[in-house]
Amino acid sequence: MTSTAPDLVAGFPFPFPNATYRYSTNVEPARGVVTTPAGQWGDAVVDVDAEYHRELDERAAILEQDPSRYAVLPHMDVACWDAMLCLMRELALARPGSFDLEPVAGGARPSYRWRNRLLDIDHTFVLGDPATLPAEPLAWITSQVQEDVVLLDQRDGTLFGDAGVVTFAADWSFGFDVGMSFLEIHGPVPRIHPEGVITRAHEFLKGLQPGETYRRTNWTLTIGRRLDVSTERYPEWGPDRAMVRTVDDDAFGRLVHLRTEVQHLVRLPESGAVMFLIRSYLLPLADLARVEPWRARAADVIAELPEDMADYKGIATYRHRAAAWLRDHPHH
Repeated sequence: MTSTAPDLVAGFPFPFPNATYRYSTNVEPARGVVTTPAGQWGDAVVDVDAEYHRELDERAAILEQDPSRYAVLPHMDVACWDAMLCLMRELALARPGSFDLEPVAGGARPSYRWRNRLLDIDHTFVLGDPATLPAEPLAWITSQVQEDVVLLDQRDGTLFGDAGVVTFAADWSFGFDVGMSFLEIHGPVPRIHPEGVITRAHEFLKGLQPGETYRRTNWTLTIGRRLDVSTERYPEWGPDRAMVRTVDDDAFGRLVHLRTEVQHLVRLPESGAVMFLIRSYLLPLADLARVEPWRARAADVIAELPEDMADYKGIATYRHRAAAWLRDHPHH
């Protein structure tokens, strides 16, 4: 019996197209549907699934406990309005029965009516007038999407992470990184500098045209269904890595999750900022193993991963057991 809701398995973005994994820019145009042995994913830039209310409640609780997960530098005001409108349009595209954004005629400045039926929101606002919103624009819209959002400002040929809401970071800290350049933020990642991956990614992002949207995937393993594995909360989740090595086989399969990030990159039309969306999906190995092609491929990739990459991902101490677990649990 699967422990994960069926739509979460069917929509899971399995991240391994090949039997080995290395860092790459691996970007492709957004909105292309990817068919998998369990279902499909990828048709929407902003994805709404069965976890919508639970994840938004979790985000609100994290922000209340740690307000540093939300930051907007003063020059990013226009970008935040730009991001809010873009996310509203994407929600309306993804789920037209649940969301809609319509212009309101007659005002001196552009006005819109926004409806989010999942959260019972029906609100009219004037673009650029913060007094017409219940919260700052980026804070308000990120309370209605499951994605983490980082806004990159481009100046003097460099991108800087100058605004965002990141409550579900995988072993990094947005509060620490805010205001840093794109290259500085990626400083600790092994292999990507000598191989030029991060420089190519930076050049690619700078070349994005207004309205263009691309995507890529990233992955790791996490213990438990824990979205917030940020650096700030390491004392809470760090010990799980040692604990999981000693549990029995049944518990191991339920506790260890493959975590996929689907990252969307959008050049916003008005501000010129690049919006970086990070949506995290979790699937326990016990459910992953029920999809035979996924089980076999994940075992190969995790076993073959070079040690420095496994170490950076924080999985070095238990990844060989994870690969062996997958090999030993074919689904009958």
